[in-house]
Amino acid sequence: MTEQKEQTVAAVDLDKLMAFVFRCIDEVGATLNTGLVVMGDKLGYYRAMADGAPISPAQLAERTGTGEPYAREWLNNQAAGGIVAYDPETRAYTLPPEQAVAFTDETSPAYVPGLFQIALGTVQDAATVAERARARTGLGWDARAGDVHEGCERFFRPTYSAHLVAEWLPALDGVVDKLRRGARVADVACGFGASTIIMAEAFPRSTFTGFDYHAGSIATARERAEQAGVADRVRFEQATADAYGGTGYDLVTTFDALHDMGDPVGAARHVRASLADDGTWMVVEPIAGDKVEDNFNPVGRLYYGFSTLLCTPASLAQDVGLALGTQAGPARIGAVVVDGGFTRCAVAAATPFNNVLEVRP
Repeated sequence: MTEQKEQTVAAVDLDKLMAFVFRCIDEVGATLNTGLVVMGDKLGYYRAMADGAPISPAQLAERTGTGEPYAREWLNNQAAGGIVAYDPETRAYTLPPEQAVAFTDETSPAYVPGLFQIALGTVQDAATVAERARARTGLGWDARAGDVHEGCERFFRPTYSAHLVAEWLPALDGVVDKLRRGARVADVACGFGASTIIMAEAFPRSTFTGFDYHAGSIATARERAEQAGVADRVRFEQATADAYGGTGYDLVTTFDALHDMGDPVGAARHVRASLADDGTWMVVEPIAGDKVEDNFNPVGRLYYGFSTLLCTPASLAQDVGLALGTQAGPARIGAVVVDGGFTRCAVAAATPFNNVLEVRP
């Protein structure tokens, strides 16, 4: 028996083994860099370098009011990873213009600090998620660290700002005309209200209600609406997706949240009941193909990571716990909304990170 087992063991290619070991080193370096990017963002390192001028560790420390040893080691890490450039002759560091946009321009869809922040907040609970996996239970969104909530909003808001009004809403049949005339809109699972406020700013004749089960997010959303000057036509209420108030909505929106819900079919039924007869439900979901292998790419890897550590635990912490996963794909989402009472579901628009589904009664 032992001889037979030994014969079936594949020979180890030492070159491939060492190549994989160095890949693992790169993976751990990338993991550490997540914390270092968040650190650089919070300490103002990137903003201090955004002008592209050469800078020394001492100068960066002085500009940001931080310790020089931290600035020195942070700069060397960022240079080793190709994020900042280093000149050996002058011993100065510069932030290339492309990286300056990605790390400091909050209006750009390429703005990425929020992505690193939500990732850092997510992995902080990895040990807890492992325990919940053994117990076959979940971990709710309301139980996560503040970096998860804040990072999520910071990651998605630039994309919504760039695409929601300019591309996504116009891709829906007749919706923009209704919004211009004056429509009633429910934004379900609104989080900090970024999507709600963006729509309210673009369509002043319409009224908007954002719903979210997380009390802290609703409190922040109300503050954001006041700051944006749209509180006269936007309100935020704490409610779950299957029990929010109101009927006759011309448009219901759900951004990057349906797959997180414990009972997305129940949510779909409630959306159907709350819509006007000619209403539209816009469901924005992470970009995904319908086959598992369609998602074996960098974006799919990212989303499967969030799915394992964040989205699936969130669903399992709720009633039903369907656990669609972040990479459910249009066909699976379509089946959910049809089970909820809708008859039409089609991809209306897409970006490298999102599918936009038009759902009709």
